[in-house]
Amino acid sequence: MRTLMILLLLAVLVMAATCYESHESMESHEYLSPFINRRRAHDFIQTDTRAEAISQERIRERNKAPRERQREICEDYYPCEIYAFHHGYAAAYKHYFGKRRTK
Repeated sequence: MRTLMILLLLAVLVMAATCYESHESMESHEYLSPFINRRRAHDFIQTDTRAEAISQERIRERNKAPRERQREICEDYYPCEIYAFHHGYAAAYKHYFGKRRTK
């Protein structure tokens, strides 16, 4: 019985310590009004710059320089890539793909 009373007293003390509402939490302006104005909502939410960077990267991929496209084509074809290591990508592209004309 004595152990039960000690455990009950201990439980009440733990509950009082964890459920105590301090004066500092009531000083917050969110206590009275948890919602903010629509205009103020945009102040702390930043635009997603990462999404913009990804879209800019996609635009750059579509508008590549001709030399860059030639280099990528040459890198995809293994003999052209080996030739490019010795003579450069421009010469390798001309050697393997120079005869073809694309419109």
